[in-house]
Amino acid sequence: MGVYVLGIAGASGAPYARRVLEQMLVTGHDVKAVITDAGRKVLDVEDDLKLSGDTKADTPLILEWARAGEFSGNFELYHHKDVASPIASGSFPVDGMVVVPCSGGTLGRIAHGISNGLLERAADVCLKERRRLVLVSREMPLSLIHLRNMTAVTEAGAIVLPASPGFYHRPTRINDLIDMVAGRIIASLGIESSIMKPWLGPEPSSYLTNE
Repeated sequence: MGVYVLGIAGASGAPYARRVLEQMLVTGHDVKAVITDAGRKVLDVEDDLKLSGDTKADTPLILEWARAGEFSGNFELYHHKDVASPIASGSFPVDGMVVVPCSGGTLGRIAHGISNGLLERAADVCLKERRRLVLVSREMPLSLIHLRNMTAVTEAGAIVLPASPGFYHRPTRINDLIDMVAGRIIASLGIESSIMKPWLGPEPSSYLTNE
């Protein structure tokens, strides 16, 4: 199975991060995670997950939060200032990285190669090593600065995947919307998952006729 980096920054979208982490683990992939200080605040506000910043103490809390149940993948959490960790080096092989959610500030630093912490450095490594990098932006509305930064990271090889769920699959629960975004994230990383529902066309009963 693969090795993936999961970055969590300080934008709204904790439920997306939880679902992506769960799917990575239950499908047998190893996850190397890094959470910024602002990311920890978002996890607390949106999902009542209170992390101390101590990676050893926080690891079991994150695994419980992910609700992965029985999983075969390995999980390792790094401090966001630990730039000596393996994922800070291009010599450490990973299959891809996702930042979910990705704040405007994190996007800007990645776009301009400003690595003031492990998350940005790990993303920079993915770009320079030509590895898959998915940035799940969650800003509304977008400024011209955001748009230019999105263009810059796209030109550098990243995938910008805004957290914008659709409604053509007729969601009935919030979890349906979460799964749609998480499914697209997982698919963009090249991971197969049961939550990714391909569009096969509308049900025959949904067609409107004049007969």
